[in-house]
Amino acid sequence: MVKQDIFSMKRSKNIGGFVIAVSVLFVLSLCVGSAPASAHTSVNVENIKIDVGWGIEPPVVGIRNDFVFKIVEVGETEGTYKGITSAFKNIDATAMYGGATKKIDINSDPRPGYYYSPVIPTKTGSIIMDIKGEINGINIDVQIPIEDVESTAILDFPQQNAQTSSSEVLALKNAIASLQKKVSSMSSESTSVSHDEGSYDLLIFSLSLGAAGVILAIISMVKKLKHVDLVN
Repeated sequence: MVKQDIFSMKRSKNIGGFVIAVSVLFVLSLCVGSAPASAHTSVNVENIKIDVGWGIEPPVVGIRNDFVFKIVEVGETEGTYKGITSAFKNIDATAMYGGATKKIDINSDPRPGYYYSPVIPTKTGSIIMDIKGEINGINIDVQIPIEDVESTAILDFPQQNAQTSSSEVLALKNAIASLQKKVSSMSSESTSVSHDEGSYDLLIFSLSLGAAGVILAIISMVKKLKHVDLVN
C-alpha cells in the first residue's frame, strides 16, 4: 500500500512537470515568433547622419527593390540638415547576409544626399549594410542592420491555406482532446493498475512529444493567420 502511494505521488509529480514543460514551451515559442522587425535605421558619425533602408517596404523575396541611402550633415541652423553630394566618392557599401557579402554599386538620386542600389532579395532574413571610407574628412566605419526580408506569403492573395484552416483547427482540437483523455485515464487508474516505473516514464515521454507536436502546429497556424491579417 505504501509502495503504491509512493508510485502515485511520483505519477502526479510527473504529470505536473509535463504540464509545466508544455506551458513553458508554448509561451517561449510565441515570444520567439512575435519578435518585431526594424525599419529604416539611422546612425550618426560626428556631424554626419546616415540613413539606410529599402525603397519598398516590406522587402519581399523575389521582388525587385532598392537599397536606399540618405546621407546628410548638420546645417547651419539648429535642427536642420543638408544633403551631401558625391558622398560615395570615397566610401564603399557592402551588403552582408550571414557569411555572404556583396559590394554594391551606388546610383545618385536627383535629390542631394539620396542614393540607391537596385537589388532582388533571394532569401528571407536580416541584411546588414557595411559602410567604410571617408566623407568630408570624417572616417566612416559602420554596420547598419535594415528591415528583414519577408517571404511572399505576406503579399499572397488569396492565401493558399485559406480552404484548409477549418480542418486544421478541427484536427488540433481532436489532438488536444485525445491528450486530455490520456492524462485523465492515467490519473483514474493510478490506484487500481500497477505499472513498471520505466514504462510509465516512457508513456510520459511519448505524451510530451505529442503535446510538443500539437503546440508546433498551433504556432504554425498563428503565423499563417498573421499573414492573412496583414493582407487584409
